[in-house]
Amino acid sequence: MTQLLEKAIAQIKQLPDSEQDRIALLILEEIEDESRWDQAFAKSHDVLVKLAAVALAEDQAGKTLELDPENL
Repeated sequence: MTQLLEKAIAQIKQLPDSEQDRIALLILEEIEDESRWDQAFAKSHDVLVKLAAVALAEDQAGKTLELDPENL
């Protein structure tokens, strides 16, 4: 465990149980969300490669416009 995490946990231990549970849920949700994103990207590699190829072909064919941040 890192020193920063140990420091955070030491401070969390001083909070009321309800606050500790709230923080624990936030941490667990963050870990689960990260895992879901990793799984989604792992499953979408082929689709992303195809989309990138289409985008490059459209750009090479002159079918794209230069991004103008002033007109977003």
